Amino acid sequence: MTEQEVDEIVDQAISHKRNVKDILVEMKDTSELMVDLAYSALLTNSKDIAEEVRELEEKMDNHRYEIEAMLLLSARTPEDAADLSGILHVVVAAEDIADAAEEIADVVLRGVGDHPIYKKMLGEAEEQVVRTKVVSGSELIGKTLGDMRVSSRTGCYIRAIRRGSAWIYDPDRNTKIFEGDVLIASGTKSAVDALIELSKGEKPVTEE
Repeated sequence: MTEQEVDEIVDQAISHKRNVKDILVEMKDTSELMVDLAYSALLTNSKDIAEEVRELEEKMDNHRYEIEAMLLLSARTPEDAADLSGILHVVVAAEDIADAAEEIADVVLRGVGDHPIYKKMLGEAEEQVVRTKVVSGSELIGKTLGDMRVSSRTGCYIRAIRRGSAWIYDPDRNTKIFEGDVLIASGTKSAVDALIELSKGEKPVTEE
């Protein structure tokens, strides 16, 4: 991280755009998603999903810097610092979880999963985990997951949605899809293939 990026995070903390609780909740959601995706990447040997884990770890770093800045600005006495240290311990623990998830993803990114022995030991995974971008022409754009009956039409479970630098964790049927959204989903190979076709507008997916 550059000095300019750190300064921007500190400036954000000073402006009090968010409170510590909001950031801690986001760190919890992010670390949980990272662990889930890291294991999925390992079991399916998905470098795409492993890359998402790596990017999420950078987000966790930003959260830590932001909270540290807020805590430093809030402490006025040694007693304040002692009281706030508990929050810092939680932050460090959450980032430790994120670091562990990144280490799992790094195994995939280093190509260990491409080795024949690795494949033989783990076998073929029935469930696939993919990321697919919603592009112009997709009928998903402007519709909710419920409107499009994505789960029943494709057989996929949408785990998360990345919208720019923001994330939507555990989206539900009321979550609206926009052009450029990146869907993180799991399902059988035929299911994820159907979702990819739907997100790219290649051909309509119909219920059987």
